[in-house]
Amino acid sequence: MTQRSGHRLPVRGLAVATACVLLIGVGTAAAQPPPPPYAHAPPPPPYANVPPPRPEAVPPPPNRNYVWEPGHWFWNGSRYVWVQGHYIQRHPHPVHWVQGRWVWVPSQNRWVWHEAHWQ
Repeated sequence: MTQRSGHRLPVRGLAVATACVLLIGVGTAAAQPPPPPYAHAPPPPPYANVPPPRPEAVPPPPNRNYVWEPGHWFWNGSRYVWVQGHYIQRHPHPVHWVQGRWVWVPSQNRWVWHEAHWQ
């Protein structure tokens, strides 16, 4: 033990305690295991798969200027909710109608709803 300005410093005890802490810490350290090998299939979506469409009875259109948009499932943040089909007004110019659909987007690791639209 050494003395400095009237105070005794337990250098030896401090060195032994530090060595014990370091040895215990090193003895319990373990490397993180590598992740499991990635299968070539896309990972599961962060929520349940989209249910199949519900059958709908399509009523007659109000007039020839309307097109039926079928019902679809909508993810509300916690579950799928069915959105009933309905008629929408036909585009005034001759264009192609594209049905709404669910599309798997690998870069986002999730399903994305593409709204129905005129193209």
